[in-house]
Amino acid sequence: GLPVALPALPLELSVLYNSLLFTVGASDSAIKGEAEGIRQGLLRVLEACGACGQDLGMEELWEKVLQEVTMEELQAPLHRLGALQAAWWLAASQLGSVAGLFQLLSTAEDTGRAHCTEGQNKLLSMIKAWQVPPEEPSLPLVQSAKDLKEILCTAAAFLQGLQELEAGNFPTALSLLQEAAGGFCSKNILAQIYTCLGCCAQRMGKPQTALQHLKRALQVDFQCLPALSHVAAVYQELGETDAELQALTLLYEALGKSPPAAASSSPYFLMRTELLVHTPVLTSLLRQRHPSEVKYLLAQRCLQDGRVADAVEHYLDFLSLLQEGLQQQVPLDGSSALPRIPEVFLEAASALEQAGRHQDAITVCEEVISRTSDLIPRVLRVEERLEQPESSSPEAELAGGLLSQKKESLCCLAWRAAGYLHQGWAWARLGESKEAVTQFSRDHLEDAVFRCVCLPVAENLQPEVEVLQKIRYLSLLGRGVQFLELGRNKKALLDFQYSLQISPGDPAAASYLVQALWKLNRKQEAAAQWQKLSQSSPGEDGQQQGQGRPLPLYLVSCLEQAVFPDSESLARSIQDYLGAAAQDTSS
Repeated sequence: GLPVALPALPLELSVLYNSLLFTVGASDSAIKGEAEGIRQGLLRVLEACGACGQDLGMEELWEKVLQEVTMEELQAPLHRLGALQAAWWLAASQLGSVAGLFQLLSTAEDTGRAHCTEGQNKLLSMIKAWQVPPEEPSLPLVQSAKDLKEILCTAAAFLQGLQELEAGNFPTALSLLQEAAGGFCSKNILAQIYTCLGCCAQRMGKPQTALQHLKRALQVDFQCLPALSHVAAVYQELGETDAELQALTLLYEALGKSPPAAASSSPYFLMRTELLVHTPVLTSLLRQRHPSEVKYLLAQRCLQDGRVADAVEHYLDFLSLLQEGLQQQVPLDGSSALPRIPEVFLEAASALEQAGRHQDAITVCEEVISRTSDLIPRVLRVEERLEQPESSSPEAELAGGLLSQKKESLCCLAWRAAGYLHQGWAWARLGESKEAVTQFSRDHLEDAVFRCVCLPVAENLQPEVEVLQKIRYLSLLGRGVQFLELGRNKKALLDFQYSLQISPGDPAAASYLVQALWKLNRKQEAAAQWQKLSQSSPGEDGQQQGQGRPLPLYLVSCLEQAVFPDSESLARSIQDYLGAAAQDTSS
């Protein structure tokens, strides 16, 4: 509130510079918003020179001050304040404003040095060309302008590298991030930069280079656990499952330990790179996984790789975490690696089933069935609507809400149906064919699912209906196999025919159909079907199996169990029959 005194302005601006740095350092959090103190300081400078700029924005205000204030003793304080302004604008990702400011701060000689050749970054060239004003012993600074310039260079390179990475310009991103890695920053920021370099290299299709950068990040700062998470992802891409599981195990163990007290890596720097770089893409790349997510990934990857015993152990550990209130521990923003909880239960049941723990699998499935049954409506219409309301109308919002409800109902229906399916296979493995038939024949498989797979459905519901179609097919096939075990061959034949209607040309269903016809002593029909199956090329079978979207993991084991097991024996019998028939015809 004191009147402006021109001789005191250099001291006043230096005090403002120190004060802003102390404020930033004391908060120790990312810089946000405008620096109101800088604005007030510039207005006082203009006031001392007999000018005003109350109505100007910050960019226009800086332009007016630097063009109209020519006093030599004010140049150094204004340049230091300009560097602080650049820090605020970098934190807001206003890179154009930063470039414009350094254009104003630069002399003609600086501008000549800032001329960048092809491949150089214009903003970095301008910051590097800026001449740091000399310090005056009578005006001590809490952080030198020279150090601040280095931090601005590092932050500018890091921010632009992240922007290019997000835009998919990977070579440019790699160059800028490498520039940032050679800059002025703390160990934890350096580890973050190397992590981003690893992600960039991975997206460029260079997994080995990505591993080098990620390992470098961990060497610099082993507490940079997102780097370890990315290491596991790269090993998965390379198909090195042992190394991937080892990385996930290390990550899980590290997340379970209390991190050491974080001592400031740069205690004498109030303005630091980490306060200037806080973009959504960086937050995404450095997202810290919850231990339960890593435990699930271990279980999932073991199950996918056929390591059944390990998968069972990890799934049971994960399910025990559910008792500790997992919903409060895992982010609900869609970034989590966890699927819906019923799917985890079904995957666990699949692992237990493959491990021979059939009763435990039945118990786990019963939990899914009991929890989802009350969530399925009695009538579920999934057919296409011929007329679609306009996207902006209230009717469209209502239709969107109804569609979301239908998708959720279809998911619940699929989970319950999959629970019965797994129970059917588990009872079959226990030798209880009658109980298996009961599970495969649950009324929802004959009613709601049948309607879903037989009617034309809305496109937005197609993924859920495809899963139901596959469950319907596997249930019919499983029940048909059990009917064969029970000697009820006519019923088995009907189920195999129905399963072929859902999945035409499927080799497993076609093989079982041939076997059922053979057991019914309809050998001529069986031989004709077998010849038709034999003439279909392996490519056609593979194409049939590969149609649609990838199967949920919890259905993979059911599909493997549905493979026809006795094709060679059946083929020999039919070939003998055809040979004998040919001899009879010739004689």
